[in-house]
Amino acid sequence: MKRFFWKVWLRSNPLTKDVENDYLAEVSTIGRTLRNEDIAQAIKEGGSELHEETLLDILNRADALRRQKIQEGCSVQTGVCHIAPRILGNWIGSSAKFDETQHKTSCDMTPSAELRTALTEVGVEVLGVKENVAFIGLVTDAATGKTDGTVTPNEDLIIEGERIKIAPEDEAGLGAFFVSSSGGETPVSHRLVQNSPKKLIIRVPALTAGTYTLVIKTRFSMGKVIIKEPRIITYDQKITVK
Repeated sequence: MKRFFWKVWLRSNPLTKDVENDYLAEVSTIGRTLRNEDIAQAIKEGGSELHEETLLDILNRADALRRQKIQEGCSVQTGVCHIAPRILGNWIGSSAKFDETQHKTSCDMTPSAELRTALTEVGVEVLGVKENVAFIGLVTDAATGKTDGTVTPNEDLIIEGERIKIAPEDEAGLGAFFVSSSGGETPVSHRLVQNSPKKLIIRVPALTAGTYTLVIKTRFSMGKVIIKEPRIITYDQKITVK
């Protein structure tokens, strides 16, 4: 018996261009992302005799300790997930050394046995087809053909989605941007190779190695309609420059 239900929208699958009725399910995350403050409050409301401040301090300390243990090369098992250290990148030759321009420290996260059991109690309610929504569905590095989020500086990047056309094209503040982990924005200054509602082809700036978020800022709506305030469209997969 299902005790919980995820509400999902169906949206067109950009990976199957020759199939018109193929969709992906997108969970409708109405509400806010929960943080330790929310968890502490929920524990208190659940009957804990500890003060909220004390609960929050414990949660934050536990997070900091887990991060430290992962830095030390340990795997961490919680009631929610298993976190294991991982190195990304190829190693050429048995005597290869770690190279920050080629390799990256990361983690693999997998659901715990407890979470997998909990998910068996979740059902799905389909709300219908998600229409008239702007989103980035697929990003392809034209130089390598990869769609895993890795991009090549000074090469073309193919962006596919819905309502992603940048308009007005020459308006200040609009365009495609790469936002670094520190919050700095690098705009795409090269002339757009293609600029249409379902596809953009941009030239990746000379980005340094690191992780970025791809953001499109546009006032495009449909046809020749221009909305008053810019719409910000964020790609939900991180962009990586090696």
